[in-house]
Amino acid sequence: MSVSPSLIRVVTSAEAAARDRAAIESGIPSRALMQRAGAATAAEIALRLRERLRAGVLVFAGPGNNGGDAWVVAGALAAAGVRVRVCEPVPASSDDARAERETARPSVEVVSPEASVLGMGDTFRGEGIVVDGLLGTGAADAPRGPIAAAVSGMRTMRDRGASMVAIDLPSGVDATSGKVHLPARADFTFTYGTLKRGHLLARAACGRIVVLDIGLAAHAAPDDGAPLAVRMAWVANHVPEFPSDAHKGTRKKLAIVGGGPGMSGAAILAARAAWRSGVGMVKLVVSEESLASVREAEPQALSAPWPSTDADVQRDIAGWADVVAIGPGLSAGASGRAIVERVLGAFAGPVVLDADAINAFTSNVNAMARLLVGREGAVVLTPHPVEFARLAGLAVDDVLARRFDVARAVAAHVRAVVLLKGQPTIVTSPSGARLVSATGTPLLAAAGSGDLLTGMVATLLGQIGDPLAAAACAAWVHGRAASLAQRGARSARGFTLDDVVAQLQRAWSLRSEPTRYPVLLELPSITG
Repeated sequence: MSVSPSLIRVVTSAEAAARDRAAIESGIPSRALMQRAGAATAAEIALRLRERLRAGVLVFAGPGNNGGDAWVVAGALAAAGVRVRVCEPVPASSDDARAERETARPSVEVVSPEASVLGMGDTFRGEGIVVDGLLGTGAADAPRGPIAAAVSGMRTMRDRGASMVAIDLPSGVDATSGKVHLPARADFTFTYGTLKRGHLLARAACGRIVVLDIGLAAHAAPDDGAPLAVRMAWVANHVPEFPSDAHKGTRKKLAIVGGGPGMSGAAILAARAAWRSGVGMVKLVVSEESLASVREAEPQALSAPWPSTDADVQRDIAGWADVVAIGPGLSAGASGRAIVERVLGAFAGPVVLDADAINAFTSNVNAMARLLVGREGAVVLTPHPVEFARLAGLAVDDVLARRFDVARAVAAHVRAVVLLKGQPTIVTSPSGARLVSATGTPLLAAAGSGDLLTGMVATLLGQIGDPLAAAACAAWVHGRAASLAQRGARSARGFTLDDVVAQLQRAWSLRSEPTRYPVLLELPSITG
């Protein structure tokens, strides 16, 4: 059975609960949702961890509906002939959870509450799989008492070799903030209908994240402002194929303004990513000191010195380029600001501002707004959290804590799309629409990674015209290239950005994602 390319929202705990309520109010029984979630999870465990089932499964069931899901998992696996034991540190408190416990109890061994909270001794008998069904998306505080002891016990069992499977979220991870209250770590996290913000903010704790369809249907993706997760099918629908009669003009001309003294490499990296992303022509507009190095490194590109007059801008940039990227290795301070203002004053087309083009407006977002509001061409800003904090006059910790929401005011004020880099990357339009890209690995946490992304965003901006789609597609492919480069390796050590550039050819091959019901979306675990 194939799965339609459903929209996957990235939601808070409250937004997830609202979707469940809407489904139930529409006539879907709450217990039916619990049974579907548990049955789907059990089936995925059996498919993905088949060999480990032979050693048995130890299920931890909490008091709420997450615990009810866990009892369904236990009963389904036991019905398939798996040896299953269940620990219940705190008795089930919801009617649905109690009903599922009574259904499953005859087919499983129930561990006494005293043993289950210890997490040692007879509790663990070498089971191959431990299932975490203690706490769900509604748990915001740190686990306490018997639940905390059970979480500690599960962690010990994983350290002894068991595979950890989390239902909805690893216990101790806040579904909204991503805060990890206890050092939990799952190998698989199975969640239902939507991604939670906490999944993407605590990737190390969640392992491989799998979104399963449990019949929430349209209730999973209402247009309530929650951001959408970018998927391969979405990227493929927004990146145009080149026509058979394409030429370099069709593929657009990009001017990259940057490359200050000693920083020519930033402009070179942006150019290389642009070439790999399908641009037709590149001109590197750099400092006099960097001209020789960029000409040697990128002989297929044109080059010109930084403009010192409006006539220079018209000749080398405004009268030539379809799209301009400003910032990679530009320079900080007054000289960089002057170049940005001169180029923006003469070039009315689409622009990407990165790095020092953003730093030039530190704590002066109003000055940037005066330059950008009312422009004919679209604008994309691509800051990392520190650059965004400087621009907005915020603390970096505040930016990180409000990653999903913090760019909305700035995007609206300067009338530009803001691509806030990181894991995950959040792309915000002036209207407040948001897209989330969750591809990538720590391989991208290196100087020059953002320059590659700038070249990719600028290429797509020139070809697509839609700044939100261009930024989101580029971010997704940028991250995918890193994942392809690091595939099979447990660490990002030993890799460089050259490996990312080399994988861009494969990353842009946007074949249809293989689909298998009930899997809607799957995110690999991220290892450093």
